[in-house]
Amino acid sequence: MFQRFLPSLDLKRQQLLAAYKIARDELAVAEAEIADCQQTLSGLLPLLGSTTLPAESLRHLVHIESVIIEEENVLGTILPFARDVRFQTEDYSRLVAPFWVDLLIEALERMATLRVHLQVRRQRASRLDAAVRRITQRVNLFDKVLIPGAKKNIKRIRIFLSDEERAAVVRSKIAKKKHERP
Repeated sequence: MFQRFLPSLDLKRQQLLAAYKIARDELAVAEAEIADCQQTLSGLLPLLGSTTLPAESLRHLVHIESVIIEEENVLGTILPFARDVRFQTEDYSRLVAPFWVDLLIEALERMATLRVHLQVRRQRASRLDAAVRRITQRVNLFDKVLIPGAKKNIKRIRIFLSDEERAAVVRSKIAKKKHERP
């Protein structure tokens, strides 16, 4: 029974490893996107430093309204994925505000969205890593402990049964000889 179960367990391990590799690749892409976005935002920093706008008005310009994170079942492992990130932008006068405020709002929304996706992808990779470790432990348990132990026990049982069979034959011969004696 263990030998019949091992191939399906190993197949699940291979599929989880493939999903984990994909999750790691997605995580690397998300980190690269954040680095690119930070590089893009670095052009706005001199403008922010030289602005005459009060810092308080810029601080509350954009904030996250809601984040919708759902879960999916991948090979028996519950993984999160970010469905949607919604923002709320405070009203500001487009005539009074500098031209770069619109760019700043877009960049802040993009960066926040990327960070939410990065956090979710880290959770996915972490959960898949734990699932891969657990299934690998099970495969090793079956392959290196349970199957050899079962084979060893089957061998002992066969030896015991063959010994019992021989002993029964000997007992029957002895009984037959006793029965034949007058």
